[in-house]
Amino acid sequence: MRVLGIDPGYAIVGWGVLDYAGNRFQPVDYGAVCTEAGVPFERRLDDVYQGVRQVIQRTKPEALAIEKLFYQHNQTTVIGVAEARGVILLAAAQAGLPVYEFTPMQVKQAVTGYGKAMKKQVQEMTRILLHLPAVPKPDDTADALAMAITFCHTSGSRLTPLRPRTVGPV
Repeated sequence: MRVLGIDPGYAIVGWGVLDYAGNRFQPVDYGAVCTEAGVPFERRLDDVYQGVRQVIQRTKPEALAIEKLFYQHNQTTVIGVAEARGVILLAAAQAGLPVYEFTPMQVKQAVTGYGKAMKKQVQEMTRILLHLPAVPKPDDTADALAMAITFCHTSGSRLTPLRPRTVGPV
């Protein structure tokens, strides 16, 4: 199965595509969609949407795993991330991809075996599981790959997608 993991944001959207078969991971491609500070926010959202759309078209994943949004401290930031997440979900829906959400604790548990692991531990285990020479940069890219690993380790294909795939006219 081919899975696209996404770490949502509006400045940097990390993404990583993995093939998963027989309990083995094969990285397909990974990177980040970056937007420029100072550009009108709606333009940044369009850049996120177009960038994710291009990744989906180029890599042809079968599912998308994305971080479940939760409120931390900065209300302004969480609203912007939610809006970016919305255009990411739109790109997935237009491509007919089922979407699965995971909390940071679920990612930590799936990748390291410990739900309260530190971010650096998750990134290092991601590197090890994918046999990469170094932790991918920016950190958002490593986080996106961890999201894809989580989907695979949690039998994501048996989970209920956030948005079911539709076939034919509705």
